[in-house]
Amino acid sequence: MDDFTSLRRNMVDCQLRTYDITDRAALAAADSVPREAFVPETLSHLAYLDQSIALPGTGRALMTPMVAVRMIQELDPQPGEDVLEYAGGSGYGAALMDHMGAKAVLWEPDAAARALAEAALGRAGAGGVTVTAAQPAPANFDAILVSGSCEIAPETLFPLLRPEGRLIVVEGVGRAARVKLYLKSSDVVSGRPVFDAAAPVVAEFRRPAAFVF
Repeated sequence: MDDFTSLRRNMVDCQLRTYDITDRAALAAADSVPREAFVPETLSHLAYLDQSIALPGTGRALMTPMVAVRMIQELDPQPGEDVLEYAGGSGYGAALMDHMGAKAVLWEPDAAARALAEAALGRAGAGGVTVTAAQPAPANFDAILVSGSCEIAPETLFPLLRPEGRLIVVEGVGRAARVKLYLKSSDVVSGRPVFDAAAPVVAEFRRPAAFVF
């Protein structure tokens, strides 16, 4: 067992299982997908720590393993479903869902992050993930993972969901942040909080600056 394999197993046993993550498919993905492949080699020693990791040269970061995997557990991607990771940086979330049997797409508008993702997914053996810079067609996905915190609800992503689709995201910042799961019924999307968590902010969903007199 190499060092990273040992660190990955320790992450699963000591971080994920103690954070109410019990789904076998999600745990198996976390135990198999090499998280160190999704950060630059100079940062690989940080890959399995309980912290987010800023991706140098990009506007993105990897969420902590506990938050990322628990969000995926709540999203519950099923084999054969079409799933999307938005703002996933180097694509760790998409790789996890790919390992779970879903047909995963990473939509990453950040060009530098997208280049990292294409290399990282190749290193991790997640060649089934599609990486795109372009906005996908409407009603194309059963589930969407937003990999970061949104200061405003990500309503522009709701049209990408199919009927009965779901979307999960961290909303808010600091101690007020919590993970929210949205469900789409016909054309109506409603959400409910599922657990408290924090994540790096997704720039596209920052709250507009208020005008001050």
